[in-house]
Amino acid sequence: MAASAQIKHQANVGQDADEQPLYAPAHKIYPQKITGFYRRLKWSLLIVTLGIYYLLPFARWSRGPNEPSQAVLVDLAHRRFYFFFIELWPQEVYYFTGLLILAALILFLMNAVAGRVWCGYLCPQTVWTDLFMAVERLIEGDRRERIHKDSGPLTLRRVGEKTLKHAIWLMIAWWTGGAWVLYFADAPTLVIQLATLSAPPVAYAAIGVLTFTTYALAGHMREQVCLYMCPWPRIQAALTDENALNVTYRYDRGEPRHSLKKSLALRNLGQASGDCIDCAQCVVVCPTGVDIRDGANLGCIQCGLCIDACDSVMAKIGRPPRLIAYDTDVNIKRRASGLEPIYRIVRPRTILYVALIVLVGAVMLYALIERSFYSMAVIHDRNPLFVRLADGSIRNAFTVRFVNKQSDTRWFKLAVSGIPGAAIEIVGAGRSADESVDVGPDQTREVRVLVSTRQPPSLGSQPLTFSAISENGETAASAQDYFHAP
Repeated sequence: MAASAQIKHQANVGQDADEQPLYAPAHKIYPQKITGFYRRLKWSLLIVTLGIYYLLPFARWSRGPNEPSQAVLVDLAHRRFYFFFIELWPQEVYYFTGLLILAALILFLMNAVAGRVWCGYLCPQTVWTDLFMAVERLIEGDRRERIHKDSGPLTLRRVGEKTLKHAIWLMIAWWTGGAWVLYFADAPTLVIQLATLSAPPVAYAAIGVLTFTTYALAGHMREQVCLYMCPWPRIQAALTDENALNVTYRYDRGEPRHSLKKSLALRNLGQASGDCIDCAQCVVVCPTGVDIRDGANLGCIQCGLCIDACDSVMAKIGRPPRLIAYDTDVNIKRRASGLEPIYRIVRPRTILYVALIVLVGAVMLYALIERSFYSMAVIHDRNPLFVRLADGSIRNAFTVRFVNKQSDTRWFKLAVSGIPGAAIEIVGAGRSADESVDVGPDQTREVRVLVSTRQPPSLGSQPLTFSAISENGETAASAQDYFHAP
């Protein structure tokens, strides 16, 4: 009997294990409206960031004749990137590499100082989700009203509210996609083309994709993006340390937690009672549904809304604020031991990040200041490497590419050095009399150059320097190759 009972128990355990779901079911989160310092900070950053994103394409910047007047423009047709007074060519892709490195270092620095503060205040997913939730509250009401309406019958008024909400969401998402394509063409012109249905098909396709992704991510997926799709929470967890400030429940102050009535009774009896009254306001305002009192959590985006919620409760019950605050576990343990808290913002990790940011920024700034608007490249003919002419001289053939990044035509006189008695001939030059080449505005030009000499180098090959002399007599650009001989 005992053996059969054990077998039956094991079977039931196995059945329960089989029925255990692999993933916990998703529950809709209804964040409650809250006011406070961090909520105002988030609104301010939302207005600034979205204002820049939506309005920047319409900013103008005069660059002279035959140049686009849009301040920020990715000109794919002419392979240029314009940012106010800066103009970048495809050959200068290293500037974009430097910007990516700077962005990564700044993100690492933010993480070392205050954890996932990027996620809570500046991440596009957070910003657009905040905007979508504001629309939702405006139309459907705050947390309790939305819960009550969702649990009730689908009335005509409810259908109207949902229709209006999704219509506004789609309008925001559509304008988000529309603002993105304005960075790739003249904004006022493209707006007119979009309105008159005469814009390029690729513009409508890009707007459609971005409209769908914005509507889906900010309107429906929301916290799921932060919990499952975004890799940064996993990465930053490996980069943080014990001195990084994070939104922290100060359990040294809050525990043991009781209801307000019981907490007051215990204090009157001289017994220990924490400041937390288990009101769960920190949970209901969280956009990802995290209970910060459970400790560090992958879903916490460090937005600080739970701090505002807890401070408002502390003010009502007459307790000190910042039961939840940007703090460290080290300080909680120090306070529990009767020691003063310490905040180490400046430490080797942050000093290293700042130094690297300054170094990369200085290198990029120096390269930007010292860069030339002219360049040239030389390619030697592979076959044959040289030709012996009837008069006994040796001739090499090269392809020379001139680059003019200015907005007007430039003339360059070509000169060579390094080979005694070298003579040059430019095939198809603009002014063959003085071996000059004209290069159009914002263009490149390739010419075939023949270099010959009666005194070939004795070692078989010799460095040869090509120089592009501008009209004012200065060397605008130079390049080096080799002159080959028997």
